[in-house]
Amino acid sequence: MKIITVVGARPQFIKAAVVSRAIKQFREYKPSHHMEELIIHTGQHYDSNMSEIFFEQMCIPRPNYQLSIGGLSHGAMTGRMLEGIEIILKEEMPELVMVYGDTNSTLAGALAAAKLGISVAHVEAGLRSNNFSMPEEINRKVVDQVSKWLFCPTTVAIDNLRNEGFFSSTYHRIHNVGDVMYDAALFYANFNSKLKRKIEGPFALVTVHRAENVDNVNRIRSIFNALNAIGEDYKIVLPMHPRTLKQIKKMDIDSRNIHIIEPVGYIEMLSLLKNANFVITDSGGLQKEAYFFKKPCVVLREETEWVELINHGSTILAGASFERILSAVTRVQNTKFDFSTSLYGDGNAGSKIVKLLAEGEMV
Repeated sequence: MKIITVVGARPQFIKAAVVSRAIKQFREYKPSHHMEELIIHTGQHYDSNMSEIFFEQMCIPRPNYQLSIGGLSHGAMTGRMLEGIEIILKEEMPELVMVYGDTNSTLAGALAAAKLGISVAHVEAGLRSNNFSMPEEINRKVVDQVSKWLFCPTTVAIDNLRNEGFFSSTYHRIHNVGDVMYDAALFYANFNSKLKRKIEGPFALVTVHRAENVDNVNRIRSIFNALNAIGEDYKIVLPMHPRTLKQIKKMDIDSRNIHIIEPVGYIEMLSLLKNANFVITDSGGLQKEAYFFKKPCVVLREETEWVELINHGSTILAGASFERILSAVTRVQNTKFDFSTSLYGDGNAGSKIVKLLAEGEMV
């Protein structure tokens, strides 16, 4: 089985590292069952701190193809990726294309494969925020429709697909394998971190990068006003995404009480997360990682695809409202949460995916 993996953005490098390692282990365990993986890096994240560092730190196999497509509008980026991936697929003719998550790279990889009659495996299938103003929500739904293999991270994701009629189809193969991000967190948690600066004392770890926040002047001002207010009494550490940095400079947004650092690699982020007291973020991945490390989380969005975190109570939706953000922070600082429930599997999602693909090929 020849598998082509398509990645392009930070979360995908982390997820791909888990499955790539599982493929390697499977080959060592069953050398008679040949499984080959080639990697296409679309270049959606092209800054070295947002891309190259992940391959170095996480021992991900180097991409076999680099498309270097980034920094464009959604339509232009997806179109150029689709064209570039299609050329490679016609040359390599794999049995399977593996895509992760909900980015433009995910959509382009899935569409290119589906139009060529190549099976698609979607890792992190079935997630729904039901906010169609988010490009990610459109990507998720389209990719699930064209994918043969739907590897779900949670029972909620399984229920979403059931409610949308996926289980009535004879084409889709749907499995709840758990979350590959949980595999990654367990595996990399004890790797040595090389943080340039030691963060002393209690602090909140913050990330802000989603277009719905960063590109909306009212939302980004409100968020940073809240962070500045919190920062008067509590240390705020914010690894700044390049897009966010560009926007706050352009909009002349105040960040005087925020400890801003450069983007960090995954290992460094885990180190920050393990030492933080709580998290404030608009990232989908960091919401879960906060739960993995038993940290309460304030989400700077009006909804989340990880609804089980909201139901659990340790994650609070605050949107971009100044008052709601401050109220949520007060709550997480004064509440003792129970993190004993396992929401995301047993940490073996990667090996389950590879085993299912190998068994499916033989059916």
